[in-house]
Amino acid sequence: MSTTDTIDLTGPGWDAGPPVTGDLVAEGVSAWFGEHKVLEQVSLQMAPRRVTALIGPSGCGKSTFLRILNRMHELVPGALLAGSVLLDGADIYGPGMRPIQTRKRIGMVFQKPNPFPAMNVYDNVLSGLSLSGGKAPDADELVEQSLMRAGLWKEVRNRLRQPGGALSGGQQQRLCIARALAVKPEVLLMDEPCSALDPTSTRRIEETVLELANLVTIVIVTHNMQQAQRVSSHAAFFLAAEDEPGRIVEEGPTERIFEGPEDPRTADYVHGRFG
Repeated sequence: MSTTDTIDLTGPGWDAGPPVTGDLVAEGVSAWFGEHKVLEQVSLQMAPRRVTALIGPSGCGKSTFLRILNRMHELVPGALLAGSVLLDGADIYGPGMRPIQTRKRIGMVFQKPNPFPAMNVYDNVLSGLSLSGGKAPDADELVEQSLMRAGLWKEVRNRLRQPGGALSGGQQQRLCIARALAVKPEVLLMDEPCSALDPTSTRRIEETVLELANLVTIVIVTHNMQQAQRVSSHAAFFLAAEDEPGRIVEEGPTERIFEGPEDPRTADYVHGRFG
């Protein structure tokens, strides 16, 4: 990554008030879509200012779990949930906790880049802040800082008034990261953010993830085992047996999960013997 795109951890535009830890903990989380149970008793601590990777075959509940972490699961008709999710010790599903405020503190980057295509780059960055009812004292500074933190400033600084949809796929994904960062979240959730990108764009996103881990807690779903090893310090392996809900088989430091897993099912998956 170019030095001009390196994150300034002490730069203006990020100080949102009293320090927070971004400590995210799931306790006994189970989930249903109607009568179909998709997750069973998932408990996981996602350490602050670290990257936690969620790995496992398709259909084991990883993306559902990710959406539970910022209250998007409840947007699905018939969706049900048991257990709790704690952010800095407070249950995000507790009484008086507003979903919009939770989603401001826990941002999301989706698998497919979804900038507003007709909205210019500058306004795309600020759109999340506008939708959450926030205002930027210095919008120009916030846009620049957010784009720098997303590793995109150098590439678009002379194109801020051009449509976001005119950017390449990798640039659009980093624009979505900048949009999420503009609201100054404590946690950033990423659902297979590189699955639709070429190797060069994937590398840039991974570089961005590693630098952002100094600022926010990151939880990433990935099917790329090499990517999980490159970007995360902690990993959780999800698995669902036939006609049974998904659950965590094993979790721990990424190096141990890949080099010395305790469960043979984990070893089989990370070494490509199934999934």
